[in-house]
Amino acid sequence: MKEIAAVLILTVIFTALYGIIKLFVRKKERLQMIEKGANLPEFKSEEFSFSSLKFGIFFIGIGLGVLAANILVIKTAVEVQVAYFSMIFLFGGLSLIIHHLIEGKGKQK
Repeated sequence: MKEIAAVLILTVIFTALYGIIKLFVRKKERLQMIEKGANLPEFKSEEFSFSSLKFGIFFIGIGLGVLAANILVIKTAVEVQVAYFSMIFLFGGLSLIIHHLIEGKGKQK
């Protein structure tokens, strides 16, 4: 159980660091383009971004996977590692499929 928690914590830390560095580099690139006089495309305020929805649904799926794995471990004789990894991947994948369906319907409108 401690190994799983350590892996998840390290994954979250490295993902957060990658995101922060990527945002910092993107900001620097945009500032350099503005200084050179490049015309940046304007962001449309009426456009809806599905990235926040994707991450929200994905993290809800991960949480449900952890909850389902805990129930599976308590109620059955499934090994802890198998239960947690399978449920996290199952619910995480299902959440991404749900996001894809929602995004498809949203872009059709």
